[in-house]
Amino acid sequence: MTHMLPVGFWQGLLLPCRAAEGAAPARAEAPLKVMISGAPASGKGTQCRMIVEKYGLVHISTGDLLRAEVSSGTDIGKKAKEYMDNGMLVPDQVVTDMVVSRLSQPDVRERGWLLDGYPRSYAQAQSLESMKIRPDIFILLEVPDDNLIDRCVGRRLDPVTGKIYHVKNFPPENEEISARLTTRSDDTFEKVKSRLETYKQNSEAVIPTYSDLLNQIDGNRPVEVIFHEIESMLQKICTNASEKKLAKANGKPPDTTASKKEWRGIPTRLNNIPHSREIRKYFYDDVIQATKRAIEDKKTRLQIDINIPELNPEMDVYRIGTLMELVRDLSLTFADDGKRVKVCVQGSMGQGAFAGIPLQLAGTRKILEFMDWGDYGAMGAFINIGAVGASEVDKEDDMFVLIAPQNAVGNCIIDDMRAMTDAAGDRPVILVNPRLKDMPASSGVMQTMGRDVRLQYAASFETCYSFRLLFYAGTFYPIMGALRMAYPNKYEIFRRVDEPNGEKYDLLAEFTGNPTADDITNAFVGPKKKKENAPSGFWGFLSGIL
Repeated sequence: MTHMLPVGFWQGLLLPCRAAEGAAPARAEAPLKVMISGAPASGKGTQCRMIVEKYGLVHISTGDLLRAEVSSGTDIGKKAKEYMDNGMLVPDQVVTDMVVSRLSQPDVRERGWLLDGYPRSYAQAQSLESMKIRPDIFILLEVPDDNLIDRCVGRRLDPVTGKIYHVKNFPPENEEISARLTTRSDDTFEKVKSRLETYKQNSEAVIPTYSDLLNQIDGNRPVEVIFHEIESMLQKICTNASEKKLAKANGKPPDTTASKKEWRGIPTRLNNIPHSREIRKYFYDDVIQATKRAIEDKKTRLQIDINIPELNPEMDVYRIGTLMELVRDLSLTFADDGKRVKVCVQGSMGQGAFAGIPLQLAGTRKILEFMDWGDYGAMGAFINIGAVGASEVDKEDDMFVLIAPQNAVGNCIIDDMRAMTDAAGDRPVILVNPRLKDMPASSGVMQTMGRDVRLQYAASFETCYSFRLLFYAGTFYPIMGALRMAYPNKYEIFRRVDEPNGEKYDLLAEFTGNPTADDITNAFVGPKKKKENAPSGFWGFLSGIL
């Protein structure tokens, strides 16, 4: 049971959206609101206690509320007691009235709330929705049934101290304590199975209401690891709320990045290398918005091709750090939405003296591990580093970002990729700057068997973003123009035009598919005129000047 402190104790001491240990500037406008759900023995009670201690939220459990209302003899308590005395379940509306009454009290409005195991039915969830009572996050602890049953069946109670033990995981300290331990009447195999089935039915009824706020957490891990992940989620919510409040206080307009869907601009000064931070940020945002739109449209195999000079592995200005920066921004964007992202770097291929990885990827994994992944524990909680392969696909992963997967000489990465996408199922797999054409082997060609199948698989990834600069034949500078596609828009061809103070890019043509070399040439110089049966001599000369 959480000890309730006077409201005044928290005023000036605790941010509703901030850990009690931290310094507390002015309070945020809205306190934190959390719902948490988990099966019996999932560890939900322990996590609730740690959340309350860290964030000062009011812990609201319907069981505790029922007992308190009945004990106090309130109108709601009297109604609930009538049903309980007759051995009946308390109706949804009575429970909801009780919860809403508690949520309206001053300490909850001041400190925020943690609803533990409520709502338990679709009707309860819809009642809260109708009153516009929604959490900032819905946390679901997931533990395999076998583990839950073992936790319950092996649980023992010390009637003297009230301490809970487990015959295998947390045995009593001595024989004296062991001799007096008792088993709860509902901790038998059959009753635990029944409780699990009831919980699953309730959970399946409630989750659709909060699907946009749902964060599933693997509860079959150490308590501290689970709480670290929960803490990262809550801290992100608090940080976002603080940034919005600060922007509002400073009179800044809201962020409209997501509304740039129809924006067709291209940054100037692309001839300058290295690119400025502003130019890199433009491309990162462009990639992120296009990728998010594709995933919102339920696309699961996506490909990003962005060959600005700093990301083009065929040019000597290629910078692996720029590619890492793009991957980090992309991954953190989805992590900010509560998604767990596995960032994958190609591992070694081949055997013995022929083992190795593509040169451009050498050392990439170490770079990722040393990079700054933010201040709120994203690495390890929302971002994890892996390799390309089926064994890297874990149950808790929501999506996968593959960094420049590419065939090496005589070795093909596609088999590992296919196994990975099969294991991922309908979870998004995003390739960033892949190079999946067959590379020659020592015999001059890669094995021809299955080549069509490999290329067909490579083509199954839909491009959600494409950008490349266009140059005159045989040169890299000056830039002639650019080709850009940001999902779901068309491919766009731009001409570069010099201006006194820089350059600009004018839209020349649009294509529903990736334009061919002839399409691009025609966009710049116009289609070639046919010269069939052209007159010769004087009449030809005359027709040419008329």
